[in-house]
Amino acid sequence: MRETQILPLVVIALVAALVSVVAMWSLDRSGQGVDLTKTVRGTDAFIEWKLVTTWPKGLPGLGAAPENFARRVNEASGGRLRIKVFGAGEIVPPFEVFDAVSRRVAEAGHGASYYWKGKIPAAVFYTAVPFGMTAQEANGWLHYGGGLALWRELYEPFGVVPFAGGSTGVQMAGWFNKRLNTREDLAGLKMRIPGLAGEVFDAAGGSAVRIAGGEVYTSMQTGVIDAVEWVGPYNDRTLGLMEVGDYYYYPGWHEPGAMLEIIVNKEALAALPEDLQAIVTVAARATNGDMLDDFTAHNSESLEILLTDFPLDCFLHDDVMDILYEESQVAVAALIDADPMAAKIAASYFDFFQRVRTYHEISERAYLNGRDRVMPPVSFTE
Repeated sequence: MRETQILPLVVIALVAALVSVVAMWSLDRSGQGVDLTKTVRGTDAFIEWKLVTTWPKGLPGLGAAPENFARRVNEASGGRLRIKVFGAGEIVPPFEVFDAVSRRVAEAGHGASYYWKGKIPAAVFYTAVPFGMTAQEANGWLHYGGGLALWRELYEPFGVVPFAGGSTGVQMAGWFNKRLNTREDLAGLKMRIPGLAGEVFDAAGGSAVRIAGGEVYTSMQTGVIDAVEWVGPYNDRTLGLMEVGDYYYYPGWHEPGAMLEIIVNKEALAALPEDLQAIVTVAARATNGDMLDDFTAHNSESLEILLTDFPLDCFLHDDVMDILYEESQVAVAALIDADPMAAKIAASYFDFFQRVRTYHEISERAYLNGRDRVMPPVSFTE
C-alpha cells in the first residue's frame, strides 16, 4: 500500500525535472541561457582570470599587492573567481601591462600609471605629481574628491577600468654615486627616474633613463646609470641597492605619495555577476589600504637596519630642490597646455590639493611640529 502511494510522487518529480531540463535546453538554444560559471554557488564551477604585473615575481611590497588582491578575491568569492598572478615578463614585458589588459591578453593588471604616459599623458596624475599630494591626500581626492571618476573617464577609450591599487607613501630621492651639493651637480647625471619626474630631471640638466625594476641593480653596477630612484628602504634593500649606490638622498620630491593601480578589462568585469564585481571592488580597496600599511611598517624596519651600516646624511640641498621645483612647475604647465584631458584632471587635482593642504597645515603639520618640539626627532645631518 505504501509503495503504491509513493510511486505517483516519484513520477511527478521525474516529470518536473524533465520539464526543467527541457526549459534550460530551450533557453540555451535561443541564446538566453544562463552561464553556470556566473551563477552556480557551492559547485566546482569557477571563472579564472590572468593578472599581469610590472614587478618581478615575488617582490615584497610592490609584488605582494597583486598577490594579496588575488587571494582576497578568491577567498571572498568562495573560489568562484580565481586570479592567477604573473610577474613582469612571464606573459608580457613590464611596460606592456596596460596594453595586455586593454586587448584582454590578461583580464587584469597591476602597475604604475605613469608607465603609460607615452600613450596617455594625463596618466601621470594617477601615480605621482612632483611636489604634489601625499598618499593620504591622494586617496582622499580619488575616493571623495572626484579623482577616480576622472581616472575611469581617462581609461574608458581603452576598455580598461582602474582601481587604486596601493601606495608606497613618500619615497626616497634615490641612490647616487656622487654628492649633490648644487644644481650644477645634476648636469649629465644619468638616472633611472620615470614619469613626469623624468621630464623634470632632464630639464634640470640630468638625463632620465627608463628601466624596469628588475634591471636597476645591474644598471647601477655596470655604470649604465649614475643614480636610481626605486621606492624606499623596504624595496631598495630587497633589490640590494645599498651595494651599488654610495649616497642615499631624501626626501622624495618626485613621488610624495606614489599611487599604484589595479586595472581590469572592462568587458571581463562587466561579464561577471554583480556580486563578483562587488568583490573585485572591495578587494581592490582593501589592497590599496593594506599596501600603505605594509610600506609604513617595513620602511621603518628597513631604515633601522640600513642605519647600522650606512650613513644617511644626504638631505637634498635647497639649491637642488629649488631647480627641481621650478622645472616641475614648467612640466606640469606644459602637460596641461598640450592635453585637454590633463587640463581637466589637473583642475580637479590642484583644487583638492589646495584645500587639503590648508587643512593639513593645522592638523598633520601642526601636530608633527608640536611633537618634534617635545620629542626631538633623530637628526641625520649632525
